[in-house]
Amino acid sequence: MNLKLLAAAVVATFALAGTAQAHKAWLQPSQTVFSDKGSWLTVDAAVSNDLFYFNHVPLPLERLQITAPDGSSVQPQNGATGKLRSVFDVELSQEGTYKVAMNNEGLFANYKLGGEAKRWRGKASEFKSGIPAGATEVNASESLGRVETFATVGKPSTNVFKTTGKGIELVPVTHPNDLFAGETASFQLLVDGKPAAGLKVEIVPGSTRYRDQQNEINVTTGNDGKFEVKWPQAGMYWLETTSEDAKTTLPEAKQRRLSYVAVFEVLPQ
Repeated sequence: MNLKLLAAAVVATFALAGTAQAHKAWLQPSQTVFSDKGSWLTVDAAVSNDLFYFNHVPLPLERLQITAPDGSSVQPQNGATGKLRSVFDVELSQEGTYKVAMNNEGLFANYKLGGEAKRWRGKASEFKSGIPAGATEVNASESLGRVETFATVGKPSTNVFKTTGKGIELVPVTHPNDLFAGETASFQLLVDGKPAAGLKVEIVPGSTRYRDQQNEINVTTGNDGKFEVKWPQAGMYWLETTSEDAKTTLPEAKQRRLSYVAVFEVLPQ
């Protein structure tokens, strides 16, 4: 597999988040609630048109970050990347809540060279060397995207929800591993550490390949950044929100695109 092409496809997915042509990035856990320490979690990681069906590209495991309940980093085991998905295992050796995440930070640029339109994608640190001398009409934008899921052994904990103050982050009011069909859950979204008012949130139940409608739930955060969702039925759910602003870290970038994705498991009553 060409890792550069794979990375470019994934970066483009984050950049197009929230648009009609965007694919969906996701981390799907085998389950999210465990009784005993020493259990194993298996996670599929992919970008696809349908939830949770493999038909586009895998998410690269190089971006994977797993945080244990005590805040330490956990290494994935048995990782593999195929044509359409990545997969890995996590040994759950502690009681409490784990976070499994993939973060993507990148810079995108359009420019002209010799009258021909060009595109460049990469890290912000590579921007100056990546744009060739003589380029004109350079237009750059930054992106910061997160894809997350959570799993709990025994009693849920909250240490993994510490925020960084950068980009869109989720602060649970209802614990994400304490979700049940027919009940209402509450969450808060932050942008750069502050409550994000007016963010549009889309929530879609899985197995979209096998129904005619997306059956999406659309909500908007209040002034405190909070929103609620009543789960119609048990199953896996994909959540996404996006935002754009001009708070870039490089003077060459005029726009910043933010995205946040999470996969939740809702259990039957």
